[in-house]
Amino acid sequence: MTLKRAFPDRPWGQFLSDDGDSVMLEFYNNPKVSVPDYQAVDPLLVHIAFTTDDVHNTRARLLAAGATAVGEVTVTDSGDMLMMLRDPWGLPIQFIRRKQPMI
Repeated sequence: MTLKRAFPDRPWGQFLSDDGDSVMLEFYNNPKVSVPDYQAVDPLLVHIAFTTDDVHNTRARLLAAGATAVGEVTVTDSGDMLMMLRDPWGLPIQFIRRKQPMI
């Protein structure tokens, strides 16, 4: 993901685009609405998922940057390696290396 635009002041918007510039994610804080209690939400109910070639290094880098771990790195029966983190606001984010890529 590439940071395309960022606002240093409220609403602190961050616009991220994928490598092909075909998907954009927007994150911001709307002062009219309180931030949901993402810590109370089971990460299997809602999360943002990204692929990565190196699950362990991605995990270490993001933990050092302020993310918190949700369990350990796991390997599914189908051979996918994944891990779940929470960003500083508690939003669950999954990183996965698929044995058979989906895209």
